[in-house]
Amino acid sequence: MGSKNKLKRFKENEQFENVIQPERQELQDGNFDFRGNWSRKFFKNDHPIVVELGCGKGEYTVALAQKYPEKNFIGVDIKGARFWRGAKTALEEDLPNVAFVRTQIELIDYVFAQDEVSEIWITFPDPQIKYKRTKHRLTNAEFLKRYRKILKPEGYIHLKTDSEFMHGYTLGLLHGAGHEIEYAHHDVYSNEYSPEEVTSIQTFYEKQYLEKGKPITYIRFRLKNS
Repeated sequence: MGSKNKLKRFKENEQFENVIQPERQELQDGNFDFRGNWSRKFFKNDHPIVVELGCGKGEYTVALAQKYPEKNFIGVDIKGARFWRGAKTALEEDLPNVAFVRTQIELIDYVFAQDEVSEIWITFPDPQIKYKRTKHRLTNAEFLKRYRKILKPEGYIHLKTDSEFMHGYTLGLLHGAGHEIEYAHHDVYSNEYSPEEVTSIQTFYEKQYLEKGKPITYIRFRLKNS
């Protein structure tokens, strides 16, 4: 994507009513107005809040919002030029239950208050295979602690990935820590019992993976209360 195109998208994001771009300092100082107030101040309803981390172009966030109008969906990513597409689509299709937040995922517990989120989706994250990149894996123990803070006690996390490494790493970590794995499969499209929301929504890159015969893995789990 050309730099001119990126700048155009950044400018448009500033005008989009469904895009929120807090400053890092604003979050860390506890001055982010929507934290703890997403239902009341932004969505103006009491529907469950579902968050997609590393939402990319926002395809999954938008598709889930279309599928479940009784829930609110928030895509989180640091790359605003990417989720510009999802934000624009949500506005064009008049989806009031969609928002996008531009920030680092490590700050997620500054964006949402305790027990504010009902579900988290992590779709096709960078598996960060090298050992020195472990701290950047979105399902490592430190990230799970952050998710535990913002999730309701009964809240779920969904991990959908084409990375067998990420799938195996996460399963091992969950088993070792005693978290509750409700569903796990190494090839969801070959399993007739796979959840419909997992197989009926496909991102652009996911379709490419499937065309190449690459299996897509999925885990749905709940974090134990520590």
